[in-house]
Amino acid sequence: MPPHADTLLDKYAATGRPTYGIGKISDIFAAKGITNYVKAFSNDEVFDAMLDLVKAGPKDAIIFANFVDFDTLYGHRRDIAGYAGALEAFDRRIPELRAALRDGDLAVLSADHGCDPTWPGTDHTREFVPVIAFGPQVTPGPIGQRRTFADIGQSCAQHLGLEPLPVGTSFL
Repeated sequence: MPPHADTLLDKYAATGRPTYGIGKISDIFAAKGITNYVKAFSNDEVFDAMLDLVKAGPKDAIIFANFVDFDTLYGHRRDIAGYAGALEAFDRRIPELRAALRDGDLAVLSADHGCDPTWPGTDHTREFVPVIAFGPQVTPGPIGQRRTFADIGQSCAQHLGLEPLPVGTSFL
């Protein structure tokens, strides 16, 4: 099902600039607002594809990647050791991403929902998700507990010079 209203991706693509969906992103948004789809499956494949685009892709692109292993292989299956291992492997690769960022780039790491592998059951388990933003010109500091997930989109819209989205408050 396509999003009910235009998203940051739609607004950005309408400016003629490219958007890349890596992994499940095109499926999640029913391809709406995605100008380029990159097929990748495992966390490492997704990270490699993302890193290739950060290094050699157009400077003015949105690169949106979904690291599905956290969710499907570990979180919903309540595999605590697997989840921990996947987080450690992902964390080891963050320096590669930081080194590849160019002036003006913004990286945002988050989740679409909580999925605590220690919680009973197989459903989503947390109301809050982590948000980490960094880049060559981003001043480090806490952003506090956000009122809505839409703050991420609003922050990206501000960073990209787009008109404000109808919901959310920028943390930049």
